[in-house]
Amino acid sequence: MDKIEKLKKEKEYEKYVNQKTPKHNVWLNMLKAFFLGGTICFLGQVIYNYCEAAGLSTDECSSWTSLLLVLISVLLTGTGLYPKLAKWGGAGALVPITGFANSVAAPSIEYKKEGQVFGIGCKIFTIAGPVILYGIFTSSLLGLIYWLFSLL
Repeated sequence: MDKIEKLKKEKEYEKYVNQKTPKHNVWLNMLKAFFLGGTICFLGQVIYNYCEAAGLSTDECSSWTSLLLVLISVLLTGTGLYPKLAKWGGAGALVPITGFANSVAAPSIEYKKEGQVFGIGCKIFTIAGPVILYGIFTSSLLGLIYWLFSLL
C-alpha cells in the first residue's frame, strides 16, 4: 500500500509541475531575439553611417558608435526599459556591447541603496568582473599560443 501511495503522489506531483511549467514557443523566441539583436545592430550601423557622413575617420566612427550604444544601453537600463527589452527579446539583448553595458549598470542601480562604497563600488562588477577576467585570461592564452606557433 505504501508503494502505491508513493507512486500516486509522484504522479500528482508530475502533473502539478507540468501545469506550472511555462510553455515556450522556441521559434517565436528565436524570431524575437533575432529582431531585437538585429535592431540593436541596425542602430549601431545608423550611428556609424551618420559619423561617416559627418566626415569622421573609420576609427572615430567606430569609437562614437561604441560610445553611443553603451550610453543608450545604460540609459535604458537606468529607466528600467532594457530589462523589459531583454525579457521580450531574450538572447537578442546580449549583443556584446549593449549587453555588457547593461551588466555593469544594472548592479550599480540595484545596490545604490547600500551606499556609494559598499553598494555601488563593491557590486558594480558583479557580472562584468568575471567577463573581464576571463576575457583577459583567454586573450593572453591565445596570444601565447599564437606567439609559439609563429616561432615555428
